[in-house]
Amino acid sequence: MIKVTGLVKRFGGTAVLDGIDLAIEQGEIIVVIGPSGTGKSTLLRCLNFLERPDAGRLIIGDLDVDVTRASRADILTARRRTAFVFQNYALFANKTALQNIAEGLIVVNRWPKEKAHARAREILERIGLADKADAYPASLSGGQQQRVGIGRAMAAQAEVILFDEPTSSLDPEWVEEVLGLMKQLARERQTMLVVTHEMSFARDVADRVIFMEGGRIVEQGPPDQLFGSPQDPRTRDFLHKVLATQVAIDTPT
Repeated sequence: MIKVTGLVKRFGGTAVLDGIDLAIEQGEIIVVIGPSGTGKSTLLRCLNFLERPDAGRLIIGDLDVDVTRASRADILTARRRTAFVFQNYALFANKTALQNIAEGLIVVNRWPKEKAHARAREILERIGLADKADAYPASLSGGQQQRVGIGRAMAAQAEVILFDEPTSSLDPEWVEEVLGLMKQLARERQTMLVVTHEMSFARDVADRVIFMEGGRIVEQGPPDQLFGSPQDPRTRDFLHKVLATQVAIDTPT
């Protein structure tokens, strides 16, 4: 189980996260939605210590730490247990797809190269890119690069995978292949915390949807409840605008 209490992150005088309390059960898929600039991505980055929080407590398995006092060893432990999928892929341009997936196993987990490469080949098979093992990122489509990024997170066997708007940098034709892989992981009950603007994905896959605004969790609940009868007017207003825009995009002209 992952639990965070009282999480605060400030940039200058602005509290981007203003006292976040969140618990994630093993196998749970949580989707976070909300306006841009409301702290959704910062929440993920604080859980992984890509950003150092200003206050709060973090529990991941047997790691229980005050985030302001987290040692280097604590941070490394947190990162081993929270794999991160970036919106801009964040692949090593000078490494092949196989090497990108294996790199963390070799450097962080200290696996022998042969074992790490064998694991990477297994992952490439699972994500449908076995034939791209020796391909460099520049030769891959955006969708394929993001699938390699997800494969790298899968290889880590982390307790939770953090997805930071994984389709936002993709051309429309590649979005579905990435969402398809994420849906596969959801069916396998991989614990996932996903920041996304893909409302259909949230409806179809999430166990729980969280709406954030102003650095706080405003409302949360099962998809049917949050989308069907949101209780807070801020949630209703956001969903009205987002879903109306989606309808406009999908309606032929």
